[in-house]
Amino acid sequence: MWGTTERENWYKQQIVQRSYLADVVSKISDLSSEFEIIPYGNLSINPRHYPLYLLKSKDFSPTKKTILITGGVHGYETSGVHGALDFLKWVDGKYNLKFNIACVPCISPWAYETVNRWNSKAIDPNRSFYPDSPAEESRLFLNAMVTEKIKPYAHFDLHETTDTDNTIFRPALEKRDGVVQELSEIPDGFYTVGDTENPRKEFQKAIVDSVRKVTHIAPPDDQGRIIGEPLQQVGVINYPLRKLYLCAGFSTAEYTTTTEMYPDSPRVDGQICINAQIAAIKGGLDYLVTIPS
Repeated sequence: MWGTTERENWYKQQIVQRSYLADVVSKISDLSSEFEIIPYGNLSINPRHYPLYLLKSKDFSPTKKTILITGGVHGYETSGVHGALDFLKWVDGKYNLKFNIACVPCISPWAYETVNRWNSKAIDPNRSFYPDSPAEESRLFLNAMVTEKIKPYAHFDLHETTDTDNTIFRPALEKRDGVVQELSEIPDGFYTVGDTENPRKEFQKAIVDSVRKVTHIAPPDDQGRIIGEPLQQVGVINYPLRKLYLCAGFSTAEYTTTTEMYPDSPRVDGQICINAQIAAIKGGLDYLVTIPS
């Protein structure tokens, strides 16, 4: 089990592999004509290098329901970050007419640069969305939701499941916590994680059906499971979001989904992964626009 020394040694081994400012912040700046760009903090590890941004529809109205899109909770899950940003580039007018759009495209910029699941203190932000969180990324995000009065009607949290979950993350987690980790088969394809307490089956189905037009849907393993969880319907499993302090469970949103793309599949490339995330948002929104106000 890791103490302070082990965590510091782990941090020293991490290498910057890409640029948050070049890859992400520049694209955020390009959206200024359509969205209000709101700085909501900076990571203390390097405040100038890691500014944090929330984007909101310029016609944000208290009379409309709010759609929240988040990406980069885990920095190594690339298509979540760029799927969120690319969706904002062409967001359809029919969505803007009915909904406010709010987006935090990269919650964990240090992890984005170092291609990590954890933050710089070896904490998983996606188990840390609660008040006074030890994960600075999660804490600053939650503060921004309060300050900007973001109360989502629906929340799309964009993620990936990668081969490194088994080759890097779970072995490191086992060492960090001193708890044996069971490895589950990495599913080849897209799937979603709904809320055990509020599964919204038709909403999840609409997302999966939309993504199916772009890429393949993950099949269950021989035991009828995806990452160890029972399949609820094609391409859908459920987690207790609030109990696990996951990003998609931070609010009382009526509709929540955590998307999971598999970027290591030989059947996809980076652009297909991004397109699948966009299709997931579109599929969910196309379902929501049919629901009477």
